[in-house]
Amino acid sequence: MESAATIEDFDRLDIRAGTIVDAQPFPEARKPSIRLWVDFGGTIGVKRSSAQIAVHYAPDKLIGRQVMAVVNFPPRRIAGFESEVLVLGVPDENGAVVLLRPDLRVPDGGRMF
Repeated sequence: MESAATIEDFDRLDIRAGTIVDAQPFPEARKPSIRLWVDFGGTIGVKRSSAQIAVHYAPDKLIGRQVMAVVNFPPRRIAGFESEVLVLGVPDENGAVVLLRPDLRVPDGGRMF
């Protein structure tokens, strides 16, 4: 296990709920990925993300789904696409990403605490 994180470390992460409003295949990425546009509402608005989730998810089935994402990491350029947020997931038994999402519908932009 890595060194213990502090509550201050956790507080620096801004993890929010958002709704996927668009999803497109991303064949240019090295690993099977999908380009996402996630609406976090309010002052954050719609942000883009490249997510390695193509094993379990089809782009057209993601529209309207809520996800959790870190919204305060610096943007990263991935195969010419600017990924602005990190959508969160955990690996299944084969290492393919399974998205994290709220059990119930929550307001877009709701912060995890």
